Amino acid sequence: MSNGTNYVLGVYEDEDVLKDAVRQVRENGVEIEEVYSPFPVHGIEDVLGYKRSWMARAAFAFGVLGFALALTMQIGMMGVDWPMIIGGKDFVPFPAFVPVLFEMTVLLSAFGMVGTFFVIANLKPWGRPKIFDIRVTDDKHVMAVDIDANGKSEADIKEIIKASGASEINNKTFV
Repeated sequence: MSNGTNYVLGVYEDEDVLKDAVRQVRENGVEIEEVYSPFPVHGIEDVLGYKRSWMARAAFAFGVLGFALALTMQIGMMGVDWPMIIGGKDFVPFPAFVPVLFEMTVLLSAFGMVGTFFVIANLKPWGRPKIFDIRVTDDKHVMAVDIDANGKSEADIKEIIKASGASEINNKTFV
């Protein structure tokens, strides 16, 4: 056995065959690491059993943070640090704060979402991407199954993938 993670790859020609294959492979008790496709396949995340992403909650949290920072900044500047009496108006004029509140909410939401996406997708400058099959960028769909993460032997996994309609079955090791 070599050092690293060993994968069995099932290569599929058609997205409908791929979706049926994912369903069959999961029903046979094989845990699928990931499915790669040259274009979005509608409904594949349901077949893979993915739960709803928490990105929307992260966006809301970053928006609330931006709103709170903008409000704290403006109240601190206008009401505490340098209060100015202009025409008898309040030190803290909330209607004048609305544009800055909106912009800071949107700014922190956008930057926070980009950072959150980079963390979730494991996209770091020093990272190396796992490229299972270069043809996945052209016209092939690839199902990657981690051999060590499953309780089945490599031969059993290959047989299940072959029975699901794969046009090719390959092995790949990542160190």
